[in-house]
Amino acid sequence: QVQLVESDGGLVQAGGSLRLSCAASGSIFSINTMGWFRQVPGKQRELVASITSGGSTNYGDSVKGRFTLSRDNAKNTVYLQMNSLKPEDTAVYYCYTYAIIYSGTSLRTYWGQGTQVTVSS
Repeated sequence: QVQLVESDGGLVQAGGSLRLSCAASGSIFSINTMGWFRQVPGKQRELVASITSGGSTNYGDSVKGRFTLSRDNAKNTVYLQMNSLKPEDTAVYYCYTYAIIYSGTSLRTYWGQGTQVTVSS
């Protein structure tokens, strides 16, 4: 129905930068929101950033001023630019989209497989 393909994460030193991308494909009628959550083992998944089709963004408090989320609506793709990375940013990052498919009747949330980001001190 909806497939989300995330770019690879990786290992980066504290203070460094990394960019993640996520492309949505499938029987998509309309996308409302795309973005990223992250999760550390033993903790709840937390919002990193989200962006609406109109371009409105929302960021988690811990990443404000360091991360920037952008979106290419024509490609159904979002880009998460992560700067000034800290060891506490280490997590599995999950892309998501809140969308409606052609055979659907309501918006649903779809998730990617997740990609590991590790920040070394």
